[in-house]
Amino acid sequence: MKKTTRWILIISSFVIVVSILWNTYVFFQKFKEEERTKMKIWAEALGEFLQTTDLDRDLGNLTLAVIKNNTSTPMIYVGKDGEIRSNNLPENKAGDSIYIQKKIKQFNSENDPIEVTFRTDKYGTLYYGNSDVLNNLKYYPIALILIIVFFSAAVYFFFRISKVADQNKLWAGMAKETAHQIGTPLSSLLGWSELLKSENVSPTITEEIEKDIDRLSTITDRFSKIGSVPKLEKLDIISETKKSFDYLKARSSKLVEFNFIAPTEEIYCLVNSQLYGWTIENLIKNAIDAMKGKGRLTIEIKKDKKTVKINVIDSGKGIHKSDYLKIFNPGYTTKKRGWGLGLSLVKRIIENYHDGKVKVLHSVIDKGSTLQILLKTVDD
Repeated sequence: MKKTTRWILIISSFVIVVSILWNTYVFFQKFKEEERTKMKIWAEALGEFLQTTDLDRDLGNLTLAVIKNNTSTPMIYVGKDGEIRSNNLPENKAGDSIYIQKKIKQFNSENDPIEVTFRTDKYGTLYYGNSDVLNNLKYYPIALILIIVFFSAAVYFFFRISKVADQNKLWAGMAKETAHQIGTPLSSLLGWSELLKSENVSPTITEEIEKDIDRLSTITDRFSKIGSVPKLEKLDIISETKKSFDYLKARSSKLVEFNFIAPTEEIYCLVNSQLYGWTIENLIKNAIDAMKGKGRLTIEIKKDKKTVKINVIDSGKGIHKSDYLKIFNPGYTTKKRGWGLGLSLVKRIIENYHDGKVKVLHSVIDKGSTLQILLKTVDD
């Protein structure tokens, strides 16, 4: 239904634009014919005037009302003896022969010249151009199309932004509801953990349970922050990155070789620990998926003058250059199972909340990719 409505709107808009252009063209041609008829009458009046009047009189001083009334159409009269007179042209150009010849050529291309005669006598040729009204009318369709295009673009972006805003509200609501739902069994698990401790269960078991509870608490905290403005703290970006790196390294396949390269000195940035850790985990998981659980994964941190670059390097299948931007779009995925939200969340967290940048730095098909996070640093 929506697709049909969209096509009806597109076709209707096309028909309206074509109708406007066609009507404007018809009106332009009609106006042009009326202007030519007026110029023919003017030429006849001039021919009659010339056969009874001194030719030395300037065209601007003609006393005939029909001649005086033409104050809009630019024209040049060339007599059979080579005499040139102009009307409705700049006064300071009237004596410029190069300008006059150029105008004659222009007028000749705009309108067919009219012979100035009286009965069987020919006095000269009248060259005339389009009036200002006709010239403005010629550009009217272009202006109209531009207005329609800009208006359509404004409407499109308005609805697009509204749709994105509604989607963001929906996702934020779902995320907060998920956090709320996880909170109830999480509280229960905390109670059970304390009960197991009191029953003298092996500390190894309770420690592992507490790790998973902490993990669930972290996930709940992350979901609860979606849709809200997160609090940013001055933290060491190397330490924050290493925490997520070590967590996934301990829980990933032994077929993946993990490497962490970073300066020895601390690098401080304004970040939200939970959300930043989420981005690093998403990038690492994405890299492991690209390598199908086997290969080399490296996180490399480099400090620039006022920025820090976090490169996540894998030896996976690579990314086509045409997909460099697409992979960050919500819903885009090459997996059979997946919602395509991981990298879009990375982009949203880094760019919207941390005022940073995330991009595909480079990639080679079947050899690997490098995704880069760029953040501003703060003084120690």
